[in-house]
Amino acid sequence: MTVRVKCRRGYGPLGRFLRPRARRLLRLCGRQQAELSLLLCGDQEMRELNRQYRGRDRSTDVLAFSQQEGPGPEQRPPLLGDVVICVDQARRQAGRGQRALERELLLLLVHGTLHLLGYEHEGVDGDRARSMEEKQQQLLDLLLQGGRARR
Repeated sequence: MTVRVKCRRGYGPLGRFLRPRARRLLRLCGRQQAELSLLLCGDQEMRELNRQYRGRDRSTDVLAFSQQEGPGPEQRPPLLGDVVICVDQARRQAGRGQRALERELLLLLVHGTLHLLGYEHEGVDGDRARSMEEKQQQLLDLLLQGGRARR
């Protein structure tokens, strides 16, 4: 399992916090052989990515770029894709919710990873959206508590 982390603007300590948790998350999801890339950036870079890839001219908290979609050869180990987390947005959201920044970053890591695994919450029926929310909460709880995933 490989987790590559790239950090902008001095976010290195946050990247060092997230890397082992991302590895654990992949294990909890049954993706021990997977490869995941994680980028921690600020508002400006996230706004540019969101504008370029989603047509939305604003920053957002997390983007996920899957490498599992579309035609292409099977990859060993499977490259899941990239999760991009905006630390500035995470910090604001943590403050509004009176949560620790680290907890907010874990939530965004789980959320983005679930998107890479095919979970959706926008433009889908309520059952699919609830399924993602439930899985997200289960995985976040496990990462925070150190427990095992239920199959």
